[in-house]
Amino acid sequence: MTASPFAQDFVSNIFELVTLRGERHYGEGVSVMEHLLQTAHHARADGAPDALVAACLLHDIGHLLQRHGEDAADRGIDARHERIGAAWLARAFGPAVTEPVRLHVEAKRYLAAFEPGYFELLSPASAQSLALQGGPMTRAEADDFLSQAGAADAIRLRRYDEQGKVAGVELDDLESYRELLCAEIDVAGRAPLG
Repeated sequence: MTASPFAQDFVSNIFELVTLRGERHYGEGVSVMEHLLQTAHHARADGAPDALVAACLLHDIGHLLQRHGEDAADRGIDARHERIGAAWLARAFGPAVTEPVRLHVEAKRYLAAFEPGYFELLSPASAQSLALQGGPMTRAEADDFLSQAGAADAIRLRRYDEQGKVAGVELDDLESYRELLCAEIDVAGRAPLG
C-alpha cells in the first residue's frame, strides 16, 4: 500500500530534522539519533505494536525542537521536550503514538518512585533531568498518571529508553522505519495542514 502524500511529506520532514540535528548529544554517551534508533530497535525486537515502535523512535524528537540548547539541564532548565515533541507529532500522528511520547517523562518519575532499583539504573544525565522534571512521583501523582490513556505504553517506552544508551551499537538506520511511520500517520487519518 502506498502512503499518502501527507504521510510521505511528514516523515521526510522528520528524517530531515533527525539527520540535521540528530548528532547532538544531550548529556548521554550517544547522540539523539543513536538513542532514538536504539530505543526503537528494542521495542521492535520485543514485538511491540507498530504505534509503540513509532513512539520509541520519536520520543525524544522534542530535544531537536526545543530552543534551550543541548546544555539546558546543566543550566537548570527543564526544556519539557516530551510536551514539545508530542505536540509537534500530533500534527500527523494519533494518540497511540503521541501519548507515550508525552508521558515518557512521567513514566520515568513513576518508575523512580515505585520500582525498587529503577533510580539506580538511570544514567547521570537522566538522573539530573529527573530532578528538574519534578523528581519521583507522589502516590497522588502516580494515581493520576496511571489513569491516563497511554500510561502503560509510556512505561514500556521508558524501559526501552533506558536500554537505548549504549555507545557503538550498529542497528537499522532511520530509513528502515519510513514505511512504519507512514502507515501510523495514515492510520491516524490526519488531514494535510493548510
